[in-house]
Amino acid sequence: MRRQTVLRQLGLRDYGRVWQDMREFTAGRNAQTADEIWITEHPPVFTLGLNGKPEHVLRQGDIPLIQTDRGGQVTYHGPGQLVVYLLMDLRRLAFGPRQAVSLLENAMLTALGQYGVRAAARADAPGVYVEDRKIGALGLRISRGCSYHGLSLNNAMDLTPFSAINPCGYAGMQVTQLADLGVRVDIHELAVPIVHHIIKVIES
Repeated sequence: MRRQTVLRQLGLRDYGRVWQDMREFTAGRNAQTADEIWITEHPPVFTLGLNGKPEHVLRQGDIPLIQTDRGGQVTYHGPGQLVVYLLMDLRRLAFGPRQAVSLLENAMLTALGQYGVRAAARADAPGVYVEDRKIGALGLRISRGCSYHGLSLNNAMDLTPFSAINPCGYAGMQVTQLADLGVRVDIHELAVPIVHHIIKVIES
């Protein structure tokens, strides 16, 4: 019987440190290693995906920019944004990359629905949107059949830094957050329906 998924509440943690920890965990895991979900927030940081184009960073200012190894283009992380990392053995679950992406999108859609927010995923631009405004982003890295990185969902944060980038490589892409939609929720509470959805799928 496969081990139960391990949950880790990291709190506010430096992006570079968590990224290194994810890589080390993935490199050291084996077929018996339990999957893990890490819940965190990051101090202000821009991250550029593997195929990210630097020109999508319009104004860096004093916010650090990290070239990372996830999929996708450029995004912003900051306090008040929920970040959930999914360290999952895709081979063991018989999941393909598209299924992993859909799992993260559906987890965000389920959580938003519980707070009365109507959102949708888009085939042409991964992530979750409220009308035409992006509220949730995702990006994964798959190494040795295992995933790391995950999703970010805008809760109650300073959205200003998003104007300094083309979010996820889309010029003029607008963003939103739960607080601007009239939803006030603690970030730890927001994580509950997301984690519940993920565990329900991967442990079924």
